Amino acid sequence: MSNTSTIVRKASLQDGIAIARIYNWYIENSTITFEEQAVAGSDMAQRIVVADKTRPWLVMEENGKIVGFACAARWKLRSAYRYARETSVYIDRDYIGQGRGVMLYESLISELRQTSIHVLIAGIALPNEKSITLHEKLGFKKVGELQEVGFKFEKFLDVGYWQLLL
Repeated sequence: MSNTSTIVRKASLQDGIAIARIYNWYIENSTITFEEQAVAGSDMAQRIVVADKTRPWLVMEENGKIVGFACAARWKLRSAYRYARETSVYIDRDYIGQGRGVMLYESLISELRQTSIHVLIAGIALPNEKSITLHEKLGFKKVGELQEVGFKFEKFLDVGYWQLLL
């Protein structure tokens, strides 16, 4: 990232195509997300449209190209969960490394610290040492694990849960 112009900004509806391109690689090639069908840019824009102060969508741009995104969504719909958010961060596979995930995630956490949100929750499909390392570097603590709760690519998968109290 040394000779690049890197910014983190709020996602716009026009970013849907670039975000879908990044995300679809993970859908089609990994168990990091449990989605199984590729999403269109317009579908991603529909997810972005609900963004607000406590459910931000951010993108990372390098030299004008979107190379990552992060977002926070409601944890559950019941009103007692209103101060909890589930977080996600994805970096373009060609740009992984060199601290991009940390920078993007720190921006998301910083935005959420300015709100009434009290806890961030990250579900991590296991095994995934890189994601665990990222979350623990940012202060998330493991709080539980569900066994064989997901099924993708013809196998059952465990999910660990990490949380960060803001």
